[in-house]
Amino acid sequence: QVQLVESGGGSVQAGGSLRLSCAYTGSANCMGWFRQTAGKEREWVATISNRGISTYYTDSVKGRFTISQDNAKNMVYLQMNSLKPEDTAMYYCAASFQLVCFALQGSNDYDYWGQGTQVTVSS
Repeated sequence: QVQLVESGGGSVQAGGSLRLSCAYTGSANCMGWFRQTAGKEREWVATISNRGISTYYTDSVKGRFTISQDNAKNMVYLQMNSLKPEDTAMYYCAASFQLVCFALQGSNDYDYWGQGTQVTVSS
């Protein structure tokens, strides 16, 4: 069993930065971040393999967001720079037991979820 708790959300102006944190218990092979706005499906943002060897990003955040993991602290981070109003969403941390982390872009690919943390970017 894996438990996930996100933190670090808030309100920021466009062009600003935030760092989201996800504290987890247990262990999973792949950790990911998703986001969701009202009335829309949950959107995959980024994934990192357990040892941090591989990272994957959706095209809209490449070059702006960085996913990282500290196994010693049981933490996963999402550093978000150059934020845009369209980044506004509830952000969720997720854990997957899939053996291969590549292309884990669907909600069904993940086994455990946190409660989410809100990010609001104003123009």
